[in-house]
Amino acid sequence: MDATPDLPRQNRVPVFNMPGVVTASIGLLLAIHALREFVLPDVWDVRALIDLALIPGRWTVAIDPGRADGLLAAAAAITGDPETVEARQAFARYIAAEPDAMPWTFASYALLHGSWMHVIFNTVWLAAFGSPVARRCGALRYGIVALAGAVAGGTLHVLLDPLSTAPLIGASAGVSALMAAAARFVFQPPPAYAAGQPWQRLPPRRLQTIPELMRNRTAVVFLGIWLVTNFLFGVIALPLGAEATAVAWDAHLGGFVAGFFLLPLIDRHRA
Repeated sequence: MDATPDLPRQNRVPVFNMPGVVTASIGLLLAIHALREFVLPDVWDVRALIDLALIPGRWTVAIDPGRADGLLAAAAAITGDPETVEARQAFARYIAAEPDAMPWTFASYALLHGSWMHVIFNTVWLAAFGSPVARRCGALRYGIVALAGAVAGGTLHVLLDPLSTAPLIGASAGVSALMAAAARFVFQPPPAYAAGQPWQRLPPRRLQTIPELMRNRTAVVFLGIWLVTNFLFGVIALPLGAEATAVAWDAHLGGFVAGFFLLPLIDRHRA
């Protein structure tokens, strides 16, 4: 008699065996960027950017019309290429004349990217850190963490740079939230003894508390590297497209903090 257990068949290579919701998220981001690059006319693409990107100055003037003069003064102080400066100043005048809060932009900005390098960079990290969160928490909670990260990152960006007319785009804040959520459990050392048969899947372990996490050398190194690189990326122009673009470090930080503290509240394996 053959006593070998009937193990489930692996249809895909493990590295590509992502949860369906993560695969769908990556497909959506790539499809949207491809649509903008290859299908939409330039006029429509600009319209999509204006309507879907998060623009701090638009929110500031919509909430407090008295700050319109400050918005125009900030735009007037912009230096650089004359055509770019003139376009930014004209856009500031447009915002000051027709302010509109557009609340959906706190989430929709995460669907847009500035270049193929930008979207591919985000999707690689999404695959790496979104997958463990989706496996542990399910599709709904994965989506809640990513959305909360995008909203928190956008909020912090608006608070720290309220008169900016530069559109904020990219899924980085939501991805940062998933990275922080994953850090709460993926760096735990394996249990010293696990009861049960070798082929049985162990139940997810509880999240580490913050003191436990701070005693985990691997987790501390990861958190330290993330904070340092995020700070450096915030002060260095990175080539995310045809021109150098400063990374919105504050949006990343807001998303990271949101994911770090939100996951324990919604984790379905808290016991």
